[in-house]
Amino acid sequence: MHGLINRAIQAFVCSTYGESRWRDVTDSAELGFSEFEAMLIYTDDQSKKLLAAMEQVLQRPLPEMLEDMGTFLVSNPQVEALRRLLRFGGVNYVEFLHSLDDLPDRARLAVSDLYLPPLELIETAPGQFKLFCQDGLPGYASVMMGVLRAMADDYGDLVILEHSGHQDGAEVISVTLVETDFAEGRAFDLGAHLL
Repeated sequence: MHGLINRAIQAFVCSTYGESRWRDVTDSAELGFSEFEAMLIYTDDQSKKLLAAMEQVLQRPLPEMLEDMGTFLVSNPQVEALRRLLRFGGVNYVEFLHSLDDLPDRARLAVSDLYLPPLELIETAPGQFKLFCQDGLPGYASVMMGVLRAMADDYGDLVILEHSGHQDGAEVISVTLVETDFAEGRAFDLGAHLL
């Protein structure tokens, strides 16, 4: 798994549970190190050990933690670059949803060796969608649930998300747009600001 993904897991655990709990997780996983390098590639076995240790040490179901991580990736200022990448997908939540098919390619433009499994969005009725998250990364659909929830908040829309099982080698997330402009969304400018 790409180090950028493992580094995001590290940032989430450290920010949410603390540095000492992160060390407990990496010790339990028996990785031999506690810091991931963002631009290295790690074995699938190392990543699976890390995720199993998270569930054991932090005593929370892994899908819940990964959904929280998806929310963290969009809402935490430490990882503002991902939010920017996602917001370039559209001026409103529906446009953002339609842009998800291109997300793996956009991620590769930013980091050439970062592989994200394909996503496919199907609009089943006005305001109702199914997002197909292809297999390839453990917990991918759970992370996407958190991303979708956080992005709805970012746009100020009210949505209902539901994991709808598996279909054709993909996990399916059902998205129902209940109300647009439900709340004030977060400000977003196309140009990055330098401090």
